[in-house]
Amino acid sequence: MDMINNTDFISYIETYKRKLTELFTQRNNEGLMAAQRGMPPYVLRQILECNPLSTFIPEEFGGRGAKTHETLSMLEVSSYQSLPLSLMMGINGALFLQPLANYGHEDVKKKIFKDFLDKKNMGGLMITEPNFGSEALKMQTGFFKSGDQYNVSGLKHWAGLTGWADYWLITAREKDVNGNLGKDIGFFIHDTSNGGIDVVEVFQNLGLYMLPYGRNRIEIQVPETHRLQPKSTGITMMLDLLHRSRLQFPGMATGFLRRMLDEAVHHCKTRNIGGSSLVNYDQVKERLAHLQSYFTVSSAMSYFTSSNIPLEKDTSRSDLPANSIKSVVTDYMQSAAQNLLQLVGAKGYKLDHIAGRSVVDSRPFQIFEGSNDILYQQITESVLKMMRKMPSASLYDFLKGYTHTEKAADYFKDILNFRVDYSLAQRKMVELGQAIGRLVSMNMTIDLGQKGFNQDMVSNSLAVLQKEIRAIISSYSFKNNAEVVYDPEGENSWLTYLPLQTE
Repeated sequence: MDMINNTDFISYIETYKRKLTELFTQRNNEGLMAAQRGMPPYVLRQILECNPLSTFIPEEFGGRGAKTHETLSMLEVSSYQSLPLSLMMGINGALFLQPLANYGHEDVKKKIFKDFLDKKNMGGLMITEPNFGSEALKMQTGFFKSGDQYNVSGLKHWAGLTGWADYWLITAREKDVNGNLGKDIGFFIHDTSNGGIDVVEVFQNLGLYMLPYGRNRIEIQVPETHRLQPKSTGITMMLDLLHRSRLQFPGMATGFLRRMLDEAVHHCKTRNIGGSSLVNYDQVKERLAHLQSYFTVSSAMSYFTSSNIPLEKDTSRSDLPANSIKSVVTDYMQSAAQNLLQLVGAKGYKLDHIAGRSVVDSRPFQIFEGSNDILYQQITESVLKMMRKMPSASLYDFLKGYTHTEKAADYFKDILNFRVDYSLAQRKMVELGQAIGRLVSMNMTIDLGQKGFNQDMVSNSLAVLQKEIRAIISSYSFKNNAEVVYDPEGENSWLTYLPLQTE
């Protein structure tokens, strides 16, 4: 990797960090603010005055250059202070500005990037529909061309920044003369000042109070220049968009995990139980070791993405590292929040306490942009697809020869030296995907350690990952799968079997 001049960026990110500290902890009560819907306008205004979204904008359009390490660092600083704020920045950047930079018309990019920099505009992405979440390719929002514009109509929901965004990137399928929808996907940029988007419902989302979500009726006309231009197909462009976004999840995760670790260590060092500091108890050390491991692994993922995924790289075929990073790091986010809540105890079970708030705020990360159960299955499918080209190989042989697992595989030769059944049950594909995703993560952690990252933290993380992977493989190897036999109309009460006397 080329040497990076960080002098200007370090100054920039430190200024941004100080502003967030001022807004969230000095001028406002962080917990109370996070427990309220939305964000005080002056807080959002001052955050955007720092131009954090300039990190996603190329230099030729006035931005900081869309350098991956800068975008991830900005997201990390944001998420340490506020996970919803980091998600807001991620939505704007990974789901709007980066697709625009890679696929937008030059004149359109020039205007919109200027609006983001000068007017502090924001943008979001609409893919999901009420009946088509994970089945995004079957979306019913359609478009047809009329003259030099496109007419787009449909119903979208769970779009972050509902009612707030100045620009939307909206997906749709082309309608033929008979109204039938085609297979490919089109992406259209819409300026909300032109109308045509009706917020039918604003959701009372369980967490992430800072961000508005809702159901949106779409009836818009979009100029021909405002359609993104794929290099091949719209589906490939969507894969590039989603994979790139998933590869950048560690930006949001690393700051959040550092905060969970800091909060946990501080609490355990200052809390006394039975005449001893909480941090001295062995089970507490176990939980803290896991929190430390999660932060280290997420840092390794950030290093991997910053080193390998520049803006111009086509990530449409990067499914295995992208799906591994997204699923593993979001599992770790939720586990970290649960660990912190357990360590803090009852006072953490409040909406305005960071422990309780973090549990509900981190949970949807395991669902949006690909449910983790589905992503783990897809990880296994990707590996099996590659293994079919070398049918005589064991799983260990493949992983030892695969770029993203070659260093981690040797730790598990004793349990991975078997042939995989290509007709696996879905639950087994998910379990195997969980193990492979963690092997990929472990490989990244080894790489970061070889670059000089804190060796004790790396060693501890490798120990936690080994235990986790071995437990998953043990579960994968257990063949007696439970089935659903419950009948809601049947007799299911334990009370029936007590020798009760009746009059």
